[in-house]
Amino acid sequence: MKYYIIAGEASGDLHGANLMKSIVKKDPKAEFRFWGGDRMQQVGGTIVKHYRDLAFMGFWEVITNLKTILRNIHFCKKDIENYQPDKLIFIDYPGFNMRIAKWAKQQKIQTNYYISPQIWAWKENRIKDIKRDIDNMYVILPFEKDFYEKKHQFPVHFVGHPLLDAISQYEKIDEITFKKENGLDNRPIIALLPGSRKQEIAKMLSIMTSITESYNDYQFVIAGAPSQEFSFYKQFINTENIHFVSGKTYDLLSVSTAAIVTSGTATLETALFNVPEVVCYKGNWLSYQIAKRIINLKYISLVNLIMDKPVVTELIQNELNKANLKAELDKILDSNHREKILKDYSELRKKLGGSGASDRTAELIINSK
Repeated sequence: MKYYIIAGEASGDLHGANLMKSIVKKDPKAEFRFWGGDRMQQVGGTIVKHYRDLAFMGFWEVITNLKTILRNIHFCKKDIENYQPDKLIFIDYPGFNMRIAKWAKQQKIQTNYYISPQIWAWKENRIKDIKRDIDNMYVILPFEKDFYEKKHQFPVHFVGHPLLDAISQYEKIDEITFKKENGLDNRPIIALLPGSRKQEIAKMLSIMTSITESYNDYQFVIAGAPSQEFSFYKQFINTENIHFVSGKTYDLLSVSTAAIVTSGTATLETALFNVPEVVCYKGNWLSYQIAKRIINLKYISLVNLIMDKPVVTELIQNELNKANLKAELDKILDSNHREKILKDYSELRKKLGGSGASDRTAELIINSK
């Protein structure tokens, strides 16, 4: 069968790649055409657009790049029309994917949505569009099934979280080897995960690196996104205590003592690697003011959302400053506080269910009608 997949971010590229691998196991003659990234390219098929050219974060950023977004939507529709896929698969990235889904449904193309839009957080009225335009929805968070089926009478498949697949496949690197290969000394590592988009990396790293001189007993390592060049990160490596690795986030997390993480999928990845973390977010002022008024959430990190309690500290907007970040990092380096976090992480893993999300989703998509 022919599969057309749209993933617009780094996390979508990861989950898309694992889904493709699972599809190939069940459908060896599978052909792929996709919007994604390097991981999906490694599986095979034809890449149409790389996610680094698609990701616009925040309300203001979307408005200022509207022409590009609309051009991409127009191009995507034409490309799908020419390819004539048997299965169209959306992975997260709702602003773009829901527009394509509306058009695809009108063309009688089957629509499969893997990793639901977070309508439980905001834009709950999107449920009307989902009911109208999505044939099959595959959700990855335990509370989403009740949200869709009990609150909105829309049947969905809970497949488990694909990060458990990605992490279960990971082959752990030896700490001594990692340090030697990346020019690090024997001190414990504090990981800095600033995100994957240029605008967020610049904003987050300027704050994250501001505290490094206070921790001479530790070394800080920036997790570089594969989609960004080292030359962009160079401006933030301003002391001997800051190092850089690219495309090795799982290796880095597996040997880290603590982490400072930009809100997003990485907060959950960090928790699943058992690394105590401080979660950070600072966006464009206007985007944040708009978001604050329309997003209906108690927490911004997936860890706290799934657990429905403050397992990890979240420093948001004005709370994210040098003094607060240092105070929270000190806490997670304290053994008593760490013990409590690690206990909560164990409970988190149970809530997410076992690995196998990619295989379950592949099977459901292949057999879907």
